[in-house]
Amino acid sequence: MTHIFPIIAKSKVASTPIYWFTKENFPAWKRKQPKILQKWITDNGFNAKPESYMLVPNKDGSLCSIIAGVETPLNIWSIAFLPTKIPAGIYHLESSFDKEEATNLALGWSLATYEFTRYKNSDKKFPELVAPKNCDVPLTKSFFEAICWARDLINTPANDMNPAALANEAVNWAKSAQAKAGVIRGEELLKANYPMIYAVGKAANVSPRLVDIRFPLKNAPKITLVGKGVTFDSGGLDIKSAGGMKIMKKDMGGAANVLALAKVILDTKLPVQLRILLPIVENAVSGNAMRPLDIVPTRKGINVEIGNTDAEGRLILCDALFEADSETPDLIIDCATLTGAARVALGTEIPAFFTADNKLANKLSEISENEHDPLWRLPLWKAYRSQLDTPNADLSNDPDSSFAGAITAALFLQEFVSKTKSWIHVDMMAWNLQNKAGRPQGGEAMAIRALYKLIKENYVGTR
Repeated sequence: MTHIFPIIAKSKVASTPIYWFTKENFPAWKRKQPKILQKWITDNGFNAKPESYMLVPNKDGSLCSIIAGVETPLNIWSIAFLPTKIPAGIYHLESSFDKEEATNLALGWSLATYEFTRYKNSDKKFPELVAPKNCDVPLTKSFFEAICWARDLINTPANDMNPAALANEAVNWAKSAQAKAGVIRGEELLKANYPMIYAVGKAANVSPRLVDIRFPLKNAPKITLVGKGVTFDSGGLDIKSAGGMKIMKKDMGGAANVLALAKVILDTKLPVQLRILLPIVENAVSGNAMRPLDIVPTRKGINVEIGNTDAEGRLILCDALFEADSETPDLIIDCATLTGAARVALGTEIPAFFTADNKLANKLSEISENEHDPLWRLPLWKAYRSQLDTPNADLSNDPDSSFAGAITAALFLQEFVSKTKSWIHVDMMAWNLQNKAGRPQGGEAMAIRALYKLIKENYVGTR
């Protein structure tokens, strides 16, 4: 789908000013205004409450300006409530900002205009914003396009976003970016020694796949991104309830987020040697579906007992992570809609992340806070590793304990990353349960702005 970027460099016609205030500084400004405007403000009950706004007319009834209430410090979502509420037209912010503020405000504005229109036409016209001075317009546009792409992929239902369709999306983008892209599919996965990806996806009508994309660049840091691509998760034979299955089209959100992050890295020409691995399956039910207590080999050569067929995400990731680790890159990041336990611990809006690299963890936590792109570190608590033990195989994918599920899932994945010093596992929702400014209900890109900045600040120029 095409999404119109609503940020313009310059306007050929006069743009309407937007003035923004906090509840604290608004009264002083109001007292300095003409009596007629003061009365208009009072009569309309405007007091600069965050996410409030008021249209100010000229004497002839035309729109003179807009005044809006915000919280400080400013962040990406500060004015993102406006594009869905104010009339179509061209506007500018009547203030000055530093580069980071200007870019974030423009990105928030643009993301508020996102609509998923593949199956339902919309005639809504959104307002445009003249880029604030100091705004990095190319970076804003790149993130806008990448996040809209991720949202579109996640929002598309599984009848149209099956393993073949998701793989094609990734490969077509890679080819357009002059990358090397390969796909291993179906029983080829067994011949190539990806038995776990095959085992999870073999029951579906559309065969499982592993997409492998490379952007070779000599003498550059090696960054490998791995994304969970379960295009629909029925739970397998340990089938989910109807309610639990309702939004499981989003279970490929990790792959969508990885593709969005990779797109921005490529758009901005970060000098890194990038590799992307996407294990893509549908976790379906049929006569050859994986069963509870089946024992399945992995690419690493260790055997896993299937304690629960609904803990399938870690299974497809383990083969891809072991392959990523075999090249010992400078950094591996995997993104996955992995556990309900992470949502219980942190809610749906804060992805959990895990890493054994304390320095990297501190940096990512700092960046996520500054970027207003939340992430929260949970521990790779070694004492819980014994919960993965089973008398019948090397590992179980589903501990008997009902506690610390996000941690034991991360510990399971850690078994397959032993050579690479820095690995980050991100356990995310990839879905907005309700509408918020700039973040409509539905599929969402989470943490990619923070991860992008981490890569840029920690790895670019390190060689």
